[in-house]
Formats: sequence, structure tokens, C-alpha cells
Amino acid sequence: MKRKNFVIGCFILFVAGNFISAFQFTADEIAQRGKWERYLKSAKIIKDEDIGEGITKPIRLYLEQGNIQKSAVWKNPEGVQKGSKEGWEYEIAAYKLDQLLGLNMVPPTVERSYRMSKGSLQLWVELEISELERVEQDIPIPEDIVDSWLKTIYLARAFDSLIANVDRTQQNIRFTKDWRLILIDHSRSFRDNRVYTDQLLYGKYGLRNKMGFLKLPRIFVKRLRSLDDERIKKALGSYLSFSERKAVLKRKKLLLKEIDEMIKEKGEEQVLY
Repeated sequence: MKRKNFVIGCFILFVAGNFISAFQFTADEIAQRGKWERYLKSAKIIKDEDIGEGITKPIRLYLEQGNIQKSAVWKNPEGVQKGSKEGWEYEIAAYKLDQLLGLNMVPPTVERSYRMSKGSLQLWVELEISELERVEQDIPIPEDIVDSWLKTIYLARAFDSLIANVDRTQQNIRFTKDWRLILIDHSRSFRDNRVYTDQLLYGKYGLRNKMGFLKLPRIFVKRLRSLDDERIKKALGSYLSFSERKAVLKRKKLLLKEIDEMIKEKGEEQVLY
């Protein structure tokens, strides 16, 4: 999904509680999530537009409430489409788990009906460039942000490993104009079959083992350790089934096992920040 020309201000590093990295939503944007969730649920739909990209055929809805006009992406895929299981509920589940873990990389996403059908509605964020475009055009990452940029990529891989997001391609790895990674497209996440519970997607022992998560935020790992079925069920509600929640917890164990192994081999200071 292509979103262009978004300028979002300066980098901010806030290391307390729930803000992990400078390369995601800003502290002010995070504080306004509740406001945007309410807006997405209640704002008047004044226009719609087929985005024309992706198997799930998302629709861009233009919204208005008072003097505030925004747009959002509505999806309602269900069942198997072109050989892959899809679910609009997973878009909401990914957002809520993002909040629970303190990543703050997934845009506000809510449930909303449109054209008599339930679906997910995600606040539109204009994104400048995809990883595919960056590689094809040979655009370098600015030298002064390479380290932080890599840390964000590692964090995204750890998150995708936890939720078994099989659809994170170079095309939907997208950055803002100031190189912050915002995570979208999660309708193919939360797989619960054994291939995605016996093995992670990324990491040393993962299905895509050439792509690791070499450095991770301490706060992320701390929250990951505290993740249990009760917390997931309370935060995500009916958006995940019992078996899907259990699959998340199985992947949590695999993820922590590899993180602990890295810490043992390299030392905590080389792995966590």
C-alpha cells in the first residue's frame, strides 16, 4: 500500500515506560491515540476511494467530524484468499498488541462497519518510500541514523516473529520522510498452525534465518516476558481465538529463548539497549 509525502517533525527519544525508539510515532502522536480511535469510530464518512493495491482490496475512507478531516484505510478480508488466510480482525489485534508491548509503531486501528460489513479502520499515515523502492533506487540510509534505523528493523522483525506476520515484504516495509518505520498490513498475521509455532519467522533458527533481531529495547523484552494469556485476552478480546493466543505464547517462548541465548553469548549490553 503506497502512501506519500508525509512530514512528521523531528526525532524524539523518550526511553521511559512506553516509548521505545526515535524511529516510530512521536510522544505527542502516542498521547493522541485515544482521540483518533474515537474519531475513527464516529466520524462521518464523506467519500470513499479504492486504493487499488493489495489482495485485500482496501478502501480509503475520507472522514469528517467538526472541523477535522482525516482519512483511513478500511479492510474486511476473511477466510482464504489466493491461498492465504486473511482476517481484518488481525489488523486490530496487531494494533492492540503493539500498545501492550509499547512498540508504538502501528497506526490507530478500530473496528467499524462500512457497506453493511464489519472491518478494520486504520488511520491513514502518509509514507514516503518502501524498502523495495529504496533498494531499487539505491538510496542510502543517512549515515547518522544507520544504527537507530537498524534497531527499528530488528524490532519490527521481533514483532513480526511474535505475531507470525507472513506478509512483511520489501513493498510494505515503508518509511516516513524522516526515515521512521511505521508498521501497516497485518491481515496475514497470527498464524496458529505448527509451522509457525515450532519455528519463528526471523532469527538464528527462523524460517528466514538470514534476517535476525540482533539488538532490542530492554523495555520490549521486559514486556515480552510478562506477556501471558490473561493479558492478551484482556487487551485483544475476541479478535484472536484461543488457539491463536496460545500460538502467540509459544512464539514468545521461542523468541525469549533466542534473546537469552544471544545475551549469554554476547553479553547483555551488546543485545539490549
